[in-house]
Amino acid sequence: MPSPPLDPDVADLAPDDPVLTAYDKQHVVTYLRLLDADADNADWREVARIVLHIDPERYPERARSAFESHLARARWMTNHGYGHLLRGGPSDR
Repeated sequence: MPSPPLDPDVADLAPDDPVLTAYDKQHVVTYLRLLDADADNADWREVARIVLHIDPERYPERARSAFESHLARARWMTNHGYGHLLRGGPSDR
């Protein structure tokens, strides 16, 4: 797997597929940054602005839903998605 981008832009919602997606592979670093911020109890608005590149003052609903869906996906990755990464993705089973 090639190195993922360090700071990619994000979609309004993270995927919720039961398998690893191309989007997930591209956003591995984003997910790690979200998990670190969550562990540090960072304010979601600051995380949305810095990590997700969404201004929570200008787009509060969009920022909040993007934050929540990407954090949920990051947590899914820690419990399930990493196995897909180790196997090379679902198409390589």
